[in-house]
Amino acid sequence: MSLEGICVLPIVLVTLSTGTFVINYVVAVLQGHVDVIFPYISDSGTNPPESCIFGLMASITAMTGVATIYARYKLIEKLTERRTLVRPLVNQIALGIGLLSCLGICIVGTFQETVLRYVHDVGAGLHFVMAVLYMIMQTYISYRTQYGPSKALCCTRAIITSVACLALIPTIVCAILVKSQQVIWTGNEKEYGLHLASAVCEWVVAFSLVFYFLTYVHDFKLFTLTVKTELVEYN
Repeated sequence: MSLEGICVLPIVLVTLSTGTFVINYVVAVLQGHVDVIFPYISDSGTNPPESCIFGLMASITAMTGVATIYARYKLIEKLTERRTLVRPLVNQIALGIGLLSCLGICIVGTFQETVLRYVHDVGAGLHFVMAVLYMIMQTYISYRTQYGPSKALCCTRAIITSVACLALIPTIVCAILVKSQQVIWTGNEKEYGLHLASAVCEWVVAFSLVFYFLTYVHDFKLFTLTVKTELVEYN
Protein backbone atom coordinates (compact mmCIF):
# COMPACT_ATOMS: atom_id res chain seq x y z
CA MET A 1 0.00 0.00 0.00
CA SER A 2 1.34 3.41 -0.96
CA LEU A 3 1.30 5.87 1.94
CA GLU A 4 0.92 9.11 0.00
CA GLY A 5 -0.45 12.26 1.52
CA ILE A 6 -1.50 11.77 5.13
CA CYS A 7 -3.39 8.50 4.68
CA VAL A 8 -1.38 7.18 7.62
CA LEU A 9 -3.85 9.02 9.89
CA PRO A 10 -6.95 6.92 9.14
CA ILE A 11 -4.79 3.78 8.98
CA VAL A 12 -3.50 4.41 12.51
CA LEU A 13 -7.02 5.27 13.70
CA VAL A 14 -8.50 2.07 12.29
CA THR A 15 -5.64 -0.01 13.74
CA LEU A 16 -6.00 1.56 17.19
CA SER A 17 -9.78 1.25 17.21
CA THR A 18 -9.70 -2.40 16.21
CA GLY A 19 -6.92 -3.10 18.68
CA THR A 20 -8.87 -1.46 21.49
CA PHE A 21 -11.87 -3.72 20.86
CA VAL A 22 -10.06 -6.97 20.14
CA ILE A 23 -7.19 -6.84 22.66
CA ASN A 24 -9.44 -5.96 25.57
CA TYR A 25 -11.96 -8.60 24.57
CA VAL A 26 -9.29 -11.32 24.40
CA VAL A 27 -7.71 -10.31 27.73
CA ALA A 28 -11.11 -10.09 29.46
CA VAL A 29 -12.16 -13.52 28.16
CA LEU A 30 -8.88 -15.11 29.20
CA GLN A 31 -9.29 -13.58 32.65
CA GLY A 32 -12.85 -14.91 32.89
CA HIS A 33 -14.28 -11.41 33.35
CA VAL A 34 -16.78 -11.46 30.46
CA ASP A 35 -18.79 -13.87 28.33
CA VAL A 36 -17.20 -15.27 25.22
CA ILE A 37 -20.38 -14.56 23.22
CA PHE A 38 -20.83 -10.86 22.54
CA PRO A 39 -20.29 -8.98 25.77
CA TYR A 40 -20.75 -5.22 25.70
CA ILE A 41 -17.59 -3.53 24.48
CA SER A 42 -17.39 -1.64 27.78
CA ASP A 43 -17.68 -4.90 29.76
CA SER A 44 -14.31 -5.98 28.38
CA GLY A 45 -12.72 -2.86 29.86
CA THR A 46 -14.23 -3.00 33.34
CA ASN A 47 -11.77 -4.99 35.46
CA PRO A 48 -7.98 -4.76 35.68
CA PRO A 49 -5.74 -5.45 33.86
CA GLU A 50 -7.92 -4.90 30.77
CA SER A 51 -9.46 -1.73 32.22
CA CYS A 52 -6.00 -0.11 32.27
CA ILE A 53 -5.35 -1.12 28.67
CA PHE A 54 -8.83 0.04 27.62
CA GLY A 55 -8.44 3.46 29.23
CA LEU A 56 -5.04 4.06 27.66
CA MET A 57 -5.98 2.87 24.17
CA ALA A 58 -9.32 4.69 24.23
CA SER A 59 -7.55 7.98 25.01
CA ILE A 60 -4.98 7.49 22.24
CA THR A 61 -7.74 6.49 19.82
CA ALA A 62 -9.72 9.62 20.71
CA MET A 63 -6.70 11.86 20.04
CA THR A 64 -6.05 10.14 16.70
CA GLY A 65 -9.75 10.52 15.90
CA VAL A 66 -9.56 14.25 16.58
CA ALA A 67 -6.60 14.58 14.21
CA THR A 68 -8.34 12.56 11.48
CA ILE A 69 -11.64 14.43 11.78
CA TYR A 70 -9.87 17.80 11.72
CA ALA A 71 -7.82 16.78 8.66
CA ARG A 72 -11.04 15.78 6.88
CA TYR A 73 -12.54 19.16 7.82
CA LYS A 74 -9.56 21.03 6.34
CA LEU A 75 -9.74 18.95 3.16
CA ILE A 76 -13.40 19.83 2.59
CA GLU A 77 -12.68 23.46 3.45
CA LYS A 78 -9.97 23.56 0.78
CA LEU A 79 -12.16 21.86 -1.82
CA THR A 80 -14.99 24.35 -1.33
CA GLU A 81 -12.87 27.51 -1.49
CA ARG A 82 -13.67 28.22 -5.15
CA ARG A 83 -17.00 26.43 -5.55
CA THR A 84 -19.64 26.29 -2.85
CA LEU A 85 -20.34 22.58 -3.14
CA VAL A 86 -20.99 22.37 0.58
CA ARG A 87 -21.82 25.27 2.85
CA PRO A 88 -19.01 26.03 5.31
CA LEU A 89 -21.53 25.76 8.17
CA VAL A 90 -22.27 22.14 7.22
CA ASN A 91 -18.57 21.31 7.31
CA GLN A 92 -18.19 23.08 10.66
CA ILE A 93 -21.16 21.25 12.18
CA ALA A 94 -19.72 17.93 10.99
CA LEU A 95 -16.43 18.84 12.65
CA GLY A 96 -18.16 19.68 15.93
CA ILE A 97 -20.19 16.46 15.90
CA GLY A 98 -17.06 14.41 15.19
CA LEU A 99 -15.19 16.05 18.07
CA LEU A 100 -18.11 15.36 20.44
CA SER A 101 -17.92 11.71 19.42
CA CYS A 102 -14.23 11.66 20.38
CA LEU A 103 -15.10 13.27 23.71
CA GLY A 104 -17.50 10.38 24.29
CA ILE A 105 -14.65 7.91 23.78
CA CYS A 106 -12.58 9.71 26.43
CA ILE A 107 -15.48 9.58 28.90
CA VAL A 108 -16.05 5.87 28.26
CA GLY A 109 -12.36 5.07 28.73
CA THR A 110 -12.01 7.18 31.88
CA PHE A 111 -15.19 6.27 33.76
CA GLN A 112 -15.69 2.49 33.94
CA GLU A 113 -19.29 1.32 34.11
CA THR A 114 -18.80 -0.35 37.50
CA VAL A 115 -17.48 2.89 39.02
CA LEU A 116 -19.70 5.65 37.63
CA ARG A 117 -22.22 3.88 35.44
CA TYR A 118 -24.37 6.91 34.57
CA VAL A 119 -21.38 8.98 33.48
CA HIS A 120 -20.09 6.00 31.50
CA ASP A 121 -23.46 5.52 29.80
CA VAL A 122 -23.65 9.21 28.91
CA GLY A 123 -20.21 8.96 27.32
CA ALA A 124 -21.17 5.82 25.39
CA GLY A 125 -24.40 7.40 24.15
CA LEU A 126 -22.56 10.58 23.18
CA HIS A 127 -19.96 8.62 21.25
CA PHE A 128 -22.29 6.33 19.31
CA VAL A 129 -25.01 8.88 18.52
CA MET A 130 -22.53 11.57 17.47
CA ALA A 131 -20.48 9.03 15.49
CA VAL A 132 -23.52 7.95 13.45
CA LEU A 133 -24.55 11.59 12.88
CA TYR A 134 -20.99 12.31 11.74
CA MET A 135 -21.15 9.44 9.26
CA ILE A 136 -24.45 10.74 7.90
CA MET A 137 -23.06 14.24 7.39
CA GLN A 138 -19.82 13.04 5.82
CA THR A 139 -21.73 10.78 3.44
CA TYR A 140 -23.80 13.79 2.36
CA ILE A 141 -20.61 15.85 1.95
CA SER A 142 -19.02 13.08 -0.11
CA TYR A 143 -21.94 13.06 -2.55
CA ARG A 144 -21.89 16.85 -2.79
CA THR A 145 -18.18 17.22 -3.44
CA GLN A 146 -17.37 14.15 -5.60
CA TYR A 147 -13.77 15.41 -5.84
CA GLY A 148 -11.71 12.26 -5.51
CA PRO A 149 -14.00 9.58 -4.17
CA SER A 150 -15.61 7.63 -6.93
CA LYS A 151 -19.35 7.12 -6.96
CA ALA A 152 -18.76 3.55 -5.78
CA LEU A 153 -16.89 4.86 -2.73
CA CYS A 154 -19.76 7.24 -1.93
CA CYS A 155 -22.20 4.35 -2.21
CA THR A 156 -19.99 2.28 0.09
CA ARG A 157 -20.10 5.05 2.69
CA ALA A 158 -23.87 5.27 2.34
CA ILE A 159 -24.25 1.51 2.89
CA ILE A 160 -21.99 1.55 5.96
CA THR A 161 -23.89 4.53 7.36
CA SER A 162 -27.24 2.81 6.78
CA VAL A 163 -26.05 -0.30 8.63
CA ALA A 164 -24.86 1.84 11.55
CA CYS A 165 -28.17 3.72 11.69
CA LEU A 166 -30.19 0.51 11.71
CA ALA A 167 -27.99 -1.02 14.42
CA LEU A 168 -27.94 2.07 16.63
CA ILE A 169 -31.66 1.98 17.44
CA PRO A 170 -31.78 -1.55 18.96
CA THR A 171 -28.45 -0.86 20.68
CA ILE A 172 -29.97 2.00 22.66
CA VAL A 173 -33.52 0.67 23.08
CA CYS A 174 -32.52 -2.82 24.25
CA ALA A 175 -29.85 -1.40 26.57
CA ILE A 176 -32.47 0.80 28.23
CA LEU A 177 -34.82 -2.17 28.68
CA VAL A 178 -32.11 -4.30 30.32
CA LYS A 179 -32.26 -3.53 34.04
CA SER A 180 -29.61 -6.03 35.14
CA GLN A 181 -26.06 -4.72 35.49
CA GLN A 182 -24.38 -8.13 35.47
CA VAL A 183 -21.39 -8.70 33.24
CA ILE A 184 -21.42 -12.51 32.95
CA TRP A 185 -24.64 -14.14 31.70
CA THR A 186 -25.61 -17.80 31.71
CA GLY A 187 -28.19 -17.45 28.94
CA ASN A 188 -31.13 -18.42 31.14
CA GLU A 189 -31.87 -14.90 32.40
CA LYS A 190 -35.12 -13.24 31.44
CA GLU A 191 -33.37 -10.23 29.90
CA TYR A 192 -30.63 -12.19 28.13
CA GLY A 193 -32.25 -11.82 24.69
CA LEU A 194 -32.39 -8.03 25.05
CA HIS A 195 -28.81 -7.95 26.32
CA LEU A 196 -27.56 -10.06 23.42
CA ALA A 197 -29.41 -7.97 20.82
CA SER A 198 -28.03 -4.76 22.28
CA ALA A 199 -24.48 -6.10 22.51
CA VAL A 200 -24.46 -7.49 18.95
CA CYS A 201 -25.78 -4.22 17.54
CA GLU A 202 -23.23 -2.25 19.57
CA TRP A 203 -20.40 -4.23 17.95
CA VAL A 204 -22.00 -3.64 14.53
CA VAL A 205 -22.10 0.14 15.11
CA ALA A 206 -18.51 0.15 16.40
CA PHE A 207 -17.08 -1.72 13.42
CA SER A 208 -19.24 0.26 11.00
CA LEU A 209 -17.39 3.34 12.23
CA VAL A 210 -14.06 1.54 11.83
CA PHE A 211 -14.86 0.57 8.23
CA TYR A 212 -16.11 4.09 7.53
CA PHE A 213 -12.81 5.65 8.57
CA LEU A 214 -11.04 3.04 6.46
CA THR A 215 -12.63 4.65 3.38
CA TYR A 216 -10.77 7.86 4.28
CA VAL A 217 -7.48 6.26 3.20
CA HIS A 218 -8.35 6.98 -0.43
CA ASP A 219 -9.18 10.63 0.33
CA PHE A 220 -6.14 11.30 2.46
CA LYS A 221 -3.76 10.20 -0.28
CA LEU A 222 -4.76 13.30 -2.23
CA PHE A 223 -3.50 16.03 0.09
CA THR A 224 -1.06 16.96 2.83
CA LEU A 225 -1.20 19.30 5.81
CA THR A 226 1.59 21.71 6.69
CA VAL A 227 2.25 23.72 9.83
CA LYS A 228 3.29 27.34 9.34
CA THR A 229 5.29 28.96 12.11
CA GLU A 230 5.54 32.73 12.44
CA LEU A 231 7.71 34.45 15.01
CA VAL A 232 6.30 37.68 16.36
CA GLU A 233 9.00 39.97 17.72
CA TYR A 234 8.13 42.47 20.39
CA ASN A 235 9.99 45.70 20.74
